[in-house]
Amino acid sequence: MTRVLVGLVYSACLLFWDVVATYTHVGALEPHAIAAQSYAQSRHNGRPPARTLNPAKTDSECRSRPLDLVFIIDSSRSVRPIEFEKVKIFLADMVDTLDVGAEGTRVAVVNYASTVKVEFLLKDHFNKLDLKKAISRIEPLAAGTMTGLAIKSAMTEAFTEVSGARPKARKISKVAIIVTDGRPQDNVEEVSAAARGSGIEIYAVGVDRADMNSLKQMASIPLEEHVFYVETYGVIEKLTSKFRETLCGVDPCAMGHDCQHICVNSNASFYCKCRTGFILNADKKTCSLKQVKVAVIEDPCKCEARVAFQKQTQAPLADVSRRIESLESLAGRG
Repeated sequence: MTRVLVGLVYSACLLFWDVVATYTHVGALEPHAIAAQSYAQSRHNGRPPARTLNPAKTDSECRSRPLDLVFIIDSSRSVRPIEFEKVKIFLADMVDTLDVGAEGTRVAVVNYASTVKVEFLLKDHFNKLDLKKAISRIEPLAAGTMTGLAIKSAMTEAFTEVSGARPKARKISKVAIIVTDGRPQDNVEEVSAAARGSGIEIYAVGVDRADMNSLKQMASIPLEEHVFYVETYGVIEKLTSKFRETLCGVDPCAMGHDCQHICVNSNASFYCKCRTGFILNADKKTCSLKQVKVAVIEDPCKCEARVAFQKQTQAPLADVSRRIESLESLAGRG
């Protein structure tokens, strides 16, 4: 019995000294080695912190053509709170890529479930920070999926001049981006056709259980450029680059032009203008100094009465001249 106890004590002492040596070794590691080890463990064992919407964060923007842009987002019961946050981050990322401003792109958001709520209008926010703060405050409505009603509300409430949409005469593109993960509980085909007929270009983004046929009924033609699908809300942010390619045009004036004086952007194209005092030549590129027209004042005495008198006297004078010539001819013969 005594021999067994001695063996157990001996084993315990060996284990103790092994643990002490191990921690002494770790303590002797350089600080950067400990940090690297901790980083490797965190990558292996832990998830990275979830991304949250930071209104102050900005990414590089593209030179987008001016738009009246309305997001129509599904916040029905099927969209869990963490997934709805992903949608809001997607909206904020989209705002970052756009040339936002009163004369640039204006943004509105329509939130829907069984009911529809216009979160803010095109006329409400003209800078990115205010827009993203407004997006961060949006709360899910959590009920049914009345997508058709949401599209109609966007058309009659958000895309109006009273709400901040530009007049048709200005030819500013009107774009709606719908994000949904379900099947509409109302009719979307007719109301979408009416919206497209009024000049609204519709992009349909389906997530997870979204009904593809409904997406096609809502979207503009060609469908391959206006219908998108992602498997989860976790990857919806990847669509930002897709929309960046679609909505962000290259600034033709910045890329190089042959205007002599001023280059003016016009959506995806440009045209040339001249500075004050010059006119655009026929080549639509070069400019010439504007000629000042000098008004020539005719002889004030050359009035209609004088002209009429001259016409009346021309014939008799010609007859007198002929008679004088005849008399001179006869005199010469004599």
